[in-house]
Amino acid sequence: MRVILGWLIVEDVSARFQQVYGERPAGVWAAPGRVNLIGEHTDYNDGYVLPFALPHRTSVAAGPSPEWTVWSAQFDEGVSFKAPLAPGSITGWAAYVAGVVWALREAGYEVPPARLAITSDVPLGAGLSSSAALECAVLTALVELAGLDLPVPDRPALAQRAENDFVGVPCGIMDQSAAVLCRAGHALFLDCRTGAVDHVPFDATLLVIDTRAPHRLVTGEYATRRAACEQAARSLGLSALRDATLDDVDRLTDPLIRRRARHVVTENQRVLDAVALLRAGSEPQIGPLLSASHASLRDDYEVTVPELDVAAEAAEAAGAYGARMTGGGFGGCVIALVDSSAVESVADAATAAFASRGFTAPATFVAQPSPGATRVA
Repeated sequence: MRVILGWLIVEDVSARFQQVYGERPAGVWAAPGRVNLIGEHTDYNDGYVLPFALPHRTSVAAGPSPEWTVWSAQFDEGVSFKAPLAPGSITGWAAYVAGVVWALREAGYEVPPARLAITSDVPLGAGLSSSAALECAVLTALVELAGLDLPVPDRPALAQRAENDFVGVPCGIMDQSAAVLCRAGHALFLDCRTGAVDHVPFDATLLVIDTRAPHRLVTGEYATRRAACEQAARSLGLSALRDATLDDVDRLTDPLIRRRARHVVTENQRVLDAVALLRAGSEPQIGPLLSASHASLRDDYEVTVPELDVAAEAAEAAGAYGARMTGGGFGGCVIALVDSSAVESVADAATAAFASRGFTAPATFVAQPSPGATRVA
């Protein structure tokens, strides 16, 4: 059993810290994974996104230390490192931790060494942003442990820099923003150009279908998609595809670049339309927008895999208002907007569809919009 932000998760990571280091931690901090309701591959195009935080969290117990040491329960491994750090000097899961330390120091913050213990129930490799949850839990812990004056609105960009420049993953700012800024019961409407945020009430039933499909060529394909968008913007004389219209897209001569750009332009509009419907209290009506988003990601952006397509199709056939892949693609999860009475039937339909095709059985759960990073003990 898992109690979110409750004593079980606090006591677990605290006990792990004491087991590894022989003393109690100074505190425990946690940051969530996320699902993106709509707005995929728009963040690095200065566009709009609409994620919300999950109850699944990465927790960090921390205390002062003469040297940097971090231990992960998921990997049953400890790693030590010394500052100053340089990109590439730490690899694997620990790079996300060391990257936060590096980014804080690069931003001019004095961060004294600490020892950390990490536990998490954010599924790895499921497109639910386990990396941002780790970065933002560590960042929140180190900021408070050291008493740093780092305003909360500035934290997502620093965590993003850790992933971009230290780990080497060219992600946008959506995941870190969701991990830090989200509120319970709300989706986070984020303008990725200006950083402006608005908290939009979300009180619908969202079923998450973790396809458990292995990610395929994620890093290289992600970078390729981003490069195609940048090429499209340059060809149109724009700073980013955020500023493009469908008429602009039609002027692109390369059919592949045109498809990539068309997804971004239409997806931005779908986010705006979804926000308007949610503000009007018309949650079920965003279903067709979710389905249109999946079709665009499948046909124009080409980031789905058979498991994602089958899960979305099965959910819709079983009565979901709409369904789409969430996250970067090439594996991961599908979200389905359903009536609360249809959760079990939609989940069963996805499981049956996977079995009929010989896929690994999916995992399913209902997502509840949850708060962002915080101290829990």
